[in-house]
Amino acid sequence: MKIAVVCDVLGEENNGTTVAAMNLIRFLRSRGHEVRVVCPDEYRRGQEGFFVVPQLNVGPLNDYVRRNGVSIAVSDDAVLRSALDGVDIIHIMTPFFLGKAALEYGRRHRIPVTAGFHAQAENITNHLHLMNSHLVNALTYKAMYRLVFQYVDAIHYPTRFIREVFEKEVGPTNGYVISNGVNSRFVKTAVQRPPEWEGKYVILFTGRYGLEKSHKVLIDAVAGSKYQSRIQLVFAGAGPLENELRAYGEKLIHPPVMRFFSREDMLRVINSADLYVHPAEIEIEAIACLEAISCGLVPVIADSPRSATRFFALEENNLFRCNDSSDLARKIEYWMEHPEEKEQCSLKYQGYTRQFEQQRCMEAMEQMLLETAAKRRPA
Repeated sequence: MKIAVVCDVLGEENNGTTVAAMNLIRFLRSRGHEVRVVCPDEYRRGQEGFFVVPQLNVGPLNDYVRRNGVSIAVSDDAVLRSALDGVDIIHIMTPFFLGKAALEYGRRHRIPVTAGFHAQAENITNHLHLMNSHLVNALTYKAMYRLVFQYVDAIHYPTRFIREVFEKEVGPTNGYVISNGVNSRFVKTAVQRPPEWEGKYVILFTGRYGLEKSHKVLIDAVAGSKYQSRIQLVFAGAGPLENELRAYGEKLIHPPVMRFFSREDMLRVINSADLYVHPAEIEIEAIACLEAISCGLVPVIADSPRSATRFFALEENNLFRCNDSSDLARKIEYWMEHPEEKEQCSLKYQGYTRQFEQQRCMEAMEQMLLETAAKRRPA
């Protein structure tokens, strides 16, 4: 098949949506499909199969967008026509300006269109400091539906959780629930720990440095722990709150290590850590958490009703009360004090995550595209 993957935001693989997009693109190409990628990444201009559109200019907000580590696309009719002409199906990663334009092109030319659901309403409204407004979030979902999702032939939901959240606001949809999947490289492996981490209890959290990820809750938990002097936090990621979080973390005996890690380095970091904590209040899936537990790390996860990640908890001590740093401190201390139980829990998780193997998930994505294209193909 000829498949177009349309990405309002792509860039480096430093966020879940980009990782999901690139995994899908690489897999489909490995299966022999011709994949055309439309994105705003100027550095990809000239690369085979990439069609580059302009970036959105938001004037004084350009620096804020840059600090989020993304470029936002705007449509270019000539580029879009060149990319989409003759394709069998269009897959939109996010329902923004470029995705909307691709959808309209597909409808005009009777090309089937699928769309991924990778952005919760709160991922948008948190930038307006309104992520806790149920009304604004509900209106955001309704707008996403009116503009894009009501017109597509199928929707890819990474979790049943986000499908239920969306359909509660807009009604039933033609949806496929398919995890974004964990790469087979993420397994428990013996690695050489960085010398500066020797003798420390390393707690990892991978997530964008944004308000909804709740890094400060984890910092406060360590600050209140009787084992603070032993704990080294590692915040893998990037984002607009980096300077604020660095300053906040200075109150710890061992301030958090904060940096973006390549995929290869991330594997080494995970296998060097002792515990994984996911305090995020807003989360569609959190592949980063699945990658960590696939490597045998035991997780402690916020029980937020707005996070799908809470469903990864296998035991009571894998959950803590959302935004409650004292409860999180108790759960961290529990696993520090019960190493044998932690080892047993680790083994359970290594078996549990087999259902999220990337090969299996990408095969399901391919099947969704094939089925959707076949339904719209003239007899």
